Amino acid sequence: MANYGFVTLALAYYAYEDLPKDMKEFHLEYFEEALNYMLKHPKVKGPGVGLLGHSKGGDLCISMASFLKGVTVTVTINSSVANIATALHYKDITIPPLGFNLERVKIDKSGVADILDVLNNPLEGPDRQSFIPLEKAEGRFLFIIGQDDHNFKSEFFAVEASKRLQAYGKEKPEIICYPGAGHYIEPPYFPMCAASMHFMVSRPVIWGGEPRAHAAAQVDAWGRIQTFFRKHLDGKQGEERSKL
Repeated sequence: MANYGFVTLALAYYAYEDLPKDMKEFHLEYFEEALNYMLKHPKVKGPGVGLLGHSKGGDLCISMASFLKGVTVTVTINSSVANIATALHYKDITIPPLGFNLERVKIDKSGVADILDVLNNPLEGPDRQSFIPLEKAEGRFLFIIGQDDHNFKSEFFAVEASKRLQAYGKEKPEIICYPGAGHYIEPPYFPMCAASMHFMVSRPVIWGGEPRAHAAAQVDAWGRIQTFFRKHLDGKQGEERSKL
């Protein structure tokens, strides 16, 4: 993103240098400090900034947009609208993690796990407390969805986010779905990650994706993300999409 005209900060939040090794709990104040740093940076036009997050990083971006000031746009790639994996704290607020059941893991003949059905439904029972109150957000949302995502039911989460926003009188978010694309929709020409080790499951898991469709999704999503940021961060529209 930085190479295409965006002032960019890639923010690590665990397992890096002096940060905690594991995702035991998160405090939104840490992310607020980074947000304020960017808002005050002389190269940032303002008045707000954009957020881009994938998977767990996506729900952290939604939480930032929901509770913190200065977020104009939020883009998530195959993420949840519920808080995942660990408790999130901000001042006197705590959002518990969405529950899960490892007995719902499916193992294929090669020993690779399919965890698509592991997470509970954030619309039911006590798990409703994990639903991030994105109706509090002041900015716009773009959800990038791989319809063959085997990590999260990303399309379901995006649709529920849209319903929640509209129920509170907020603008309908943009949802872009890619048939055949898996979980790891990365910048163009990155090789598709079909399976890898998942630290929470302690074994390899399948991420989904058909190579040709996934590659096409990466190229298209890359341009759409940039267009969305340019449109809502500085009002520029109709620019030719950047290509690597």
